[in-house]
Parts: sequence; structure tokens; C-alpha cells
Amino acid sequence: MQISAGYDISYHCPQPTPMLLVLSVHPSRMHDVIGPHQIWFDPPIGASEYRDGFGNICHRIVAPAGPLRISTRITVSDPGTPDAVVPQAQQHAIQDLPDDVLIFLLGSRYCETDRLTQLAWSLFSHMPEGWPRVQAICDYVHNRIEFGYHHADPMRSAFIGHSEGRGVCRDFAHLAITLCRCMNIPARYCTGYLGDIGIPPVPDPMDFSAWFEVYLGGHWHTFDARHNTPRIGRILMARGRDATDVALSTIFGPSTLTGFQVVTEEVR
Repeated sequence: MQISAGYDISYHCPQPTPMLLVLSVHPSRMHDVIGPHQIWFDPPIGASEYRDGFGNICHRIVAPAGPLRISTRITVSDPGTPDAVVPQAQQHAIQDLPDDVLIFLLGSRYCETDRLTQLAWSLFSHMPEGWPRVQAICDYVHNRIEFGYHHADPMRSAFIGHSEGRGVCRDFAHLAITLCRCMNIPARYCTGYLGDIGIPPVPDPMDFSAWFEVYLGGHWHTFDARHNTPRIGRILMARGRDATDVALSTIFGPSTLTGFQVVTEEVR
């Protein structure tokens, strides 16, 4: 199947303002992009590309004073299969983990393992290790947090999300990641496109989505505590410790978001 995806984002800056953008398809999916993959700027400005420490494609720009529109539209080839379910995937002993995986056991800005470790062990220590334990964590988070776009709060951490019991997709991911790390399961944050493919249409406006991956049985596996069911058509953009590492834009100065539209739909 083919998926049409893209965004149209606008800012207004009162002065020239440096920005870091994480808005490209992840290198692991770039071979699935049909045709060119280009970010358009209006007015036209220069942009330099680099790879961050997690392997994500990033761009550096200096937004001009006044309005700036950032957009892209791509077509991506996708197998059309749901997220893989591997119930036999085993948890690794920490001493057997690859060196580059260890960072995803540590606490981070939005994933305060020190504040949730006692809770995690009280809830999940009796569950079988590996895939069943991660699924139990997803079930718990799915039932614990009430989803709503009006609940969005960029300051909400996993601990606060657990306390408040509300949030958006990033809050589901942060809490599940934190509980996994507390149980010695490496977990990393993912952001990207996820359209309403293979499910009844959703009336809410389209947005980027957050999910997470865990390291079991020598591989990274996809989990999604918000939807808590395998989905079709994820297009990964970036991975990191939490939302800090994969912010769509990191802006070094005053700015106002004046427009935001995301499109992800199957090409028929």
C-alpha cells in the first residue's frame, strides 16, 4: 500500500531566530519514500542537515523575522501489515545488554524512574518477564490515562501524568517508557505519522503520534499504550529518550505557532 503524508506548519518570529527541526522521515524508512523528500520553506531560506546522537535527521535554520511556513508532502510505500506481536520475546539480563541500549534504562526529563520505581515493582513484579510484562504495562497505562487533545501540557512528565490520569499520546508513551525502565526493560520514545488506516475514521484533527519501542530478544519492538492494539501504517520520524530529544522544533528565541496541519492517509 501507499501512504500520503505531510505537514504544513507556520510560525511568526519578531526577530531572526535559530531553530532545530526534527521533521524528516527517519533514515530507516527513507528507502520507502517514493520520489523526493524535501522540506519547503516560505519564504525560501537555507537549511543545513545533520544526524543527531540517536541517528535522527535534523535541520538547522534561522527563521527570518515575520512569518515562516514549513511544509512537506511525501508518498511512502508500506507493507500494510499491523505492528508485529512477538509474545515469546525474552527480557535480557542487564549485563547482557548491548552498550548502546543502556541509555534507554536511565531516567530522563519526562521519564522520572526514581519517582515511579516503587510503584512499578508493586504492580508488575509478579508478571512474567519479557513481552507479557510490557503488555501488562501498556494495559495499565491505557486504562490509567484519559486521552484528550485538550489535556495537552508540554510540562507534564510521566509522574505527573500518572497522578493526573489524563494526557495526550506523548503522556501515554512517557508513562509506559518509565515503567518499563523501572522494570529493567530498555524503552525509547518514538514520534511519527500514524493515520486512521484499518480502523473506523476518527473525527479528531490529524496530528503526529507518539509510541515507544522496547528491547527484547535482541530486537526493538513497537508498543503503543494509547491505542493498545497493533496498528497499520506507522511512519517513523525520530527516536530518543523522551519527547525532549525528538521535538519537532526547538526554538532559540520568541516565536508564535500560527498554523499546524498534519495529513496521513492511504492512497486509493
